[in-house]
Order: sequence, then C-alpha cells, then structure tokens
Amino acid sequence: MNVKKVVLAYSGGLDTSVIVRWLIETYGCEVVCFAADVGQEEELDGLEAKAIKTGASKCYIEDLREEFVRDYVFRAIRANAIYENRYLLGTSLARPLIAQKQVEIALKEGADAVCHGATGKGNDQVRFELTFKALAPELSIIAPWRIWDLDSRSLLFDYAEKHGIPVPVSKDKPYSMDRNIMHISYEGGILEDPYREPDESMFILTRSPEKAPDKPTYLEIDFERGIPVAINGERPGAVELMRRLNKIAGENGVGRIDIVENRLVGIKSRGVYETPAGTVLHIAHRDLESITLDRDTQHLKDELSLEYARLIYYGLWFARKRESLDAFIEETQKNVTGTVRLKLYKGSCMAVGRKSAVTLYEPDIASFDHSVLYDQRDATGFLNIYGLPLKVEALLSKKQGRG
Repeated sequence: MNVKKVVLAYSGGLDTSVIVRWLIETYGCEVVCFAADVGQEEELDGLEAKAIKTGASKCYIEDLREEFVRDYVFRAIRANAIYENRYLLGTSLARPLIAQKQVEIALKEGADAVCHGATGKGNDQVRFELTFKALAPELSIIAPWRIWDLDSRSLLFDYAEKHGIPVPVSKDKPYSMDRNIMHISYEGGILEDPYREPDESMFILTRSPEKAPDKPTYLEIDFERGIPVAINGERPGAVELMRRLNKIAGENGVGRIDIVENRLVGIKSRGVYETPAGTVLHIAHRDLESITLDRDTQHLKDELSLEYARLIYYGLWFARKRESLDAFIEETQKNVTGTVRLKLYKGSCMAVGRKSAVTLYEPDIASFDHSVLYDQRDATGFLNIYGLPLKVEALLSKKQGRG
C-alpha cells in the first residue's frame, strides 16, 4: 500500500500510541492524529503533546459532545434502542460520529488513508470501516491489529519501551475501558471469566446499591417531541443534562449492568457497563410514550426499536435503512411531550408519575366505575367475534374426535 499521509483515530492509550510509530516505520508516511472529545473527561489531558512526541505531525482534538448527545444519544433514546434488550449502546453510538469526523479531517488534509486501533475480533472495526466506506470509499483503510505481529499486550509494551513511547497503563492492568458522556464500558482481562463478579473499585460513575442513599431521590424529566429538555424544571442544555443525570443517577447506584452479548463477528463477549443518565432517560421516555402513543403505533415502534438497535450495534448508522427508520420515529414523536416523575433508590429507577397536555389516557374510560364513554355490555359482542375462531376450532375438534 502506497501511503503518504494517514489520519489515525487516536486515544493516547497503549494501542494507538504504538500505532503512531508503527505506521511511520511500516509505511514511511506522515501521521495525523485525531481525538474526539465525546466526554472522556481527564483522558484528553496532554493528548496533543503526547501525539507529537510520539511522532505525529499534528493532532486534532475536537469537542463533539454536543453533537454526540443531540444527534446520536437522543436519537437512540427516542427510538428506545437497546441491543438484545440490555445494552444501551454507549460505545456503538460514538463510533460513527468519530469516524465521520476522521473522514472529514482526512479529506481536509489530503490524506491517502485512515487508520483505527480496533482489534480484528470486535465490533468497533466494523463501525469505523463501514462509516469510512459510506462517506469516503476512495480512502484506504489500515487496521494494524489485522496485519501486524504485535498480537499481545506484552509485545505492545515491549515495542513502546523500545521506542520510548509513554503509555498510560501497566502490563498488569486487569481490563480495558472505554468512556464517553453516555457510559463507561469494561471488557477483557479478568472480566473474560463470566462467572467472576467485578471488583467494586472498578466502577467510576456509579456507587454500589449498598452504599447508595437510604432515602429515594425523586426526579422530574420534561420531554418535547421525545427529546429530554429539562430536569426538575431547569433546562441546562443537552450536555449538561447528561452530566447532571449521570451524577444524580450514579449516586443512587442506577445504571450498572453485567452482560454477555453477541458480537457481530459471532463471538460472545462479557461486558460491564455504567450508563446512569442513559438508563434514566430510556425508562422515562418509554413511560411517556405509554400515554402519548396509540396502541398499534407503540407496538410497531417497539418491534422496530430492536432493529434500530441492531443497526447501531452492527455499524450501519449511515445506511439508508437507519434513515428510513428515523423518518418513522420522527413521526411517532410529534406528541411525545410531557413530564415523567421518577424514583431512584439503591440501583433501581422506576417511573412513578407521568403527565402530558396531549395524553391519550382518559380516566373516564379507564375507571372501574360507571363510564359515559364505555358501556361494558358492548364487550359481549366484541368477545363473541374476537373469540369466534377459537370457538369454531374447539367445536370442530370435538366433532371430529380430536379434542
């Protein structure tokens, strides 16, 4: 591969720190680093200087937090997108945005190629490369983990030591971690034993339920057209809303899950996740839909939510199918406006109240008492018709001696 300039998705961790030098040695090319700020907090400190010291010609660092929350996280909330009914897609949502900005920088820089540090066993390689192919098919793609011989952490550390590359972790770090404003994921190392409980010291965003407050915390979240806009009557903006919810929910032990998921490549993987704000928003949003969407629309949306989650997990954010589903979701959210009251207590989050100016909930119909709008005697005819196929089948079975 004839490469003169490559743009690397750079985190400053062990893998990408080694990749900078490896690219220079392997291709004799210029390396431009790109780091996306999607809410890693202190992980971005000193990143530009480190990239230059390692051999990069320059390092872009772009604050994508607002775009990430507004255009990715909130879209997933509106879609009720949860992979395999458990994983809230924190990492999956960030990758297409990072890859998109990486492509934009590559085109701006006149680069020949883009590069990522995802392994050949995981999902991130798919999310990066499908975005590259969708947005800039003319760019070459370099995936070091699939072609180099540095196929273990000890070899990476040896390479870093040989070339004087500073790395932020030690050889005995027991797991890998990925963080953004929506979640923190933990994988690998000691967590590869699915029967071993994670150490409490590992968690950053959440307290253990045992150490959470002994009194429940109540929250009110306002939505407009399916988008969360306020907490307890205050409208702090998308990024600050996530930060506040992460703090409040995390202090109450809300948002931890420990799961084994099915990767796209066919491997089962154990992951531990902290998603405090995302957990609260998913629960609140789905609850508000219960009084603002009609039954059949809600049921169809629930079915399509599973497909929407798979698209995100499988790296197909820039596929037409996702855009088509978004058109349907946008239509369903026109009346998802109102307030949900939540109770947070020792790891649990429960909706305990909901209201909307466009509610479809009518107390007169729902009441067990006499209703002007609903005559219970009408149910007799409905049940005779609705149950007719079952009744006919039972009669015929009995007549034919089959029942």
